[in-house]
Amino acid sequence: MLTIAFATGTEPGKWFRRYEELTGDRLEAVPSDDPFALVGTQAKAVLMRLPDERVGDEHHVVRLYEEAPGVAVPKDSVYAEVGEVTLEDLAEEIVNFSGQSPIDDLRSALQVVAANVGVAYAPLPLLKNLARKQIKALPLHGEAAGQTEIALVWRKVDDSDAVQDFVGVTRGRTVRSSRGKKHPRSGGKRTRG
Repeated sequence: MLTIAFATGTEPGKWFRRYEELTGDRLEAVPSDDPFALVGTQAKAVLMRLPDERVGDEHHVVRLYEEAPGVAVPKDSVYAEVGEVTLEDLAEEIVNFSGQSPIDDLRSALQVVAANVGVAYAPLPLLKNLARKQIKALPLHGEAAGQTEIALVWRKVDDSDAVQDFVGVTRGRTVRSSRGKKHPRSGGKRTRG
């Protein structure tokens, strides 16, 4: 059984369902605040945010999509009412968090934002996932905002047909695709892609 760990704030359920349809195999999904810590131990591959300096030449990396940058503001702030902000708009605000990890630091920062003190910067999907009632997660506009990428990462030594099948699913392969037909598991090589 293939085990995939995925980052908080991502929603890979559709890929997991397609993988099971494509292969007929079950997949174990493991949510994690730090999926990279599980690669090669508890998970064959991980869906994680990049950049991450721990990813090196010993890993395969398939970049999947970019995440919009975001900012968490107090629900009753003028920014929450306007709904659109740039870094310049927030230049005078106290910054409680700027980045993507560790997520526990972001959770702590969001408690401060909820108390009506400052803002927190992080990928918008992550902020939406963690936001509480007293917080509004807003898209951050402007060139200087910066984006993160979601990528599938696994160790080169752990490459397998199952991982390659999952890569195919993230690239749009379905049961109806010519390469998406169910195949018997064998020791033979298949074309990778």
